Amino acid sequence: MKRLLFILGSLFCCIITPCYSQQAHHTFTLGDSDFLLDGKPLQMISGEMHCARIPREAWRDRMKMAKAMGLNTIGTYVFWNVHEEVPGTYDFSGNNDIAAFVKTAQEEGLWVVLRPSPYVCAEWEFGGYPWWLLKDPQMKVRSTDPKFVAAYTRYINALAKQLAPLQVTHGGNILMVQVENEYGSYSDDKNYLDLNRKIFREAGFDGILFTCDGADQMPKGYLPGYLPAVNGLEDPAKVKALINQYHNGKGPYYVAEWYPGWFDDWGKKHAHVSAEQSAKTLDALLSAGISVNMYMFHGGTTRGFMNGANMNAQNPYAPQVSSYDYDAPLDEAGNPTEKFFAFRNVIEKHLPKGQAIPDVPAKKPAVKIADIPLDGFANIFSQLPKPQQSAKPLSFEDLGQAYGFVLYRTTLSKGGLLKIRELRDYALVYVNGKYITTLDRRLKQDLVALSGIPSGATLDLWVENNGRINYGPYLADNRHGITESVSVDGQEISGWKMYRFPFSTVNNFSFSRTAEQKDGQPGLYKGTFTLNQPADMYLDMRDFGKGFVFLNGHNLGKYWQIGPQQTIYVPASWLRKGKNEVIVFDELKSGHTRLSTVDHAILDQNNTPESK
Repeated sequence: MKRLLFILGSLFCCIITPCYSQQAHHTFTLGDSDFLLDGKPLQMISGEMHCARIPREAWRDRMKMAKAMGLNTIGTYVFWNVHEEVPGTYDFSGNNDIAAFVKTAQEEGLWVVLRPSPYVCAEWEFGGYPWWLLKDPQMKVRSTDPKFVAAYTRYINALAKQLAPLQVTHGGNILMVQVENEYGSYSDDKNYLDLNRKIFREAGFDGILFTCDGADQMPKGYLPGYLPAVNGLEDPAKVKALINQYHNGKGPYYVAEWYPGWFDDWGKKHAHVSAEQSAKTLDALLSAGISVNMYMFHGGTTRGFMNGANMNAQNPYAPQVSSYDYDAPLDEAGNPTEKFFAFRNVIEKHLPKGQAIPDVPAKKPAVKIADIPLDGFANIFSQLPKPQQSAKPLSFEDLGQAYGFVLYRTTLSKGGLLKIRELRDYALVYVNGKYITTLDRRLKQDLVALSGIPSGATLDLWVENNGRINYGPYLADNRHGITESVSVDGQEISGWKMYRFPFSTVNNFSFSRTAEQKDGQPGLYKGTFTLNQPADMYLDMRDFGKGFVFLNGHNLGKYWQIGPQQTIYVPASWLRKGKNEVIVFDELKSGHTRLSTVDHAILDQNNTPESK
């Protein structure tokens, strides 16, 4: 009898357990002045985070910090170019597992506002578009161009398979979905905007859709009939008046991007926004019943070559740094700042009765270790891959290369004034292997006088993609490398060899302890170090010139002596107990023998006249 009762009990548990594992279904609708969750007002107090900028191992930790500041929602972009690096091949694994990111938020009791518009801005390479869209120079991104729409539709359909089941309409935690991002800053084609809506709906995004724009851009960027959200507006009365104007005199009222911090450009001052003033602004918005998504709550780091750049008719090309610290409430490493605690105090005043904020998790320690010896060296120019030849220099896109560097090589018949038309974005000039000068798109430099040049001299142009433009009118003009021509005294040079260096890995280079290090030529420096216990640390790049760093196979991002960023954050989860390997690429300085670390970020040290 006992055995029979045990079997029956076990069967009973098997029958009822699935009921407990299913997520509760909720309704989420738009009221006249509030968002309504299950028919009751919900004020979203949200913070932006991006899964690609945070090590997967730290997602949950960052979300616990969000809860500890009082947030109830996470806002997040989705980056098309990390999910579809190759046309038709989709990657939703590892750090790109956006569905796991959303599910982790649900497990931590957080709602999600999903922002999967193929254009994201976000200080991200090409605004999130994949580079291969530029291979066809006639294709027009962010338009009704059929070739663009076909690629865009395929991507959204693939993304929907990951995320549509996670909408609140299906028992998930995604409350709303954004179909375009600040479109009014770019154009005003309502047919294109409605096409976005149609693509999202047909893919299976069946919940609330919305657009967001700056206040002055909303007339162009708003899609009639859908919720308008505003970016950057801080006056509660103006927020309500603007949304009423475009939404039939109704709310809800949502600031989709409120900026308690800002991003940094190379060569410019580090951004800083007052914690005290930001807390007062947050208090005013919440007191008015307005839902807020702070951009950013936690920025993290733009790894690899994925930083973007800004440019418009008034301002020259300005690439962004790899650190996305953003002067946010949670710093680059995920630790609370003064701003975090100021905001926590404000939010606590606005919690519904009976709710409490969890305790703040302890700050994670960071360490400084002994200098890492760099005892391996690889000279780039002595390990050239097979070249591609062409009468004219070819762009990165024509060469089939996304990011990184290309060495353009030809023969000179004479000296004179060398001009590169439409250099994108940074070039080191060499004659017969000797460094001559640097040309920088930021500074509108595209020519140099070459004197004393013998006939038959080898001209090398080491050209770097410093980040495709992510915002503004030049978004569609984003081909990189040498995109037009090279001339001497007005005479175009022909007969080029092009050597591709995408640096998707550094495992294909040979290192030697005795290799000759030529001054002014780019090189790779390798070292190893041993750890008893991995912990967060920062690589101190102040003795280096310009380049990037690989650690244990991870491209940690870029450094540049001009600042303001002078360190590279290394998360503990990417370090190993025991032996670790670091490889530093430097194109400006040579002879490195050691790499130092510090236990804190240095993000505000400039070394250029224009930054003072």
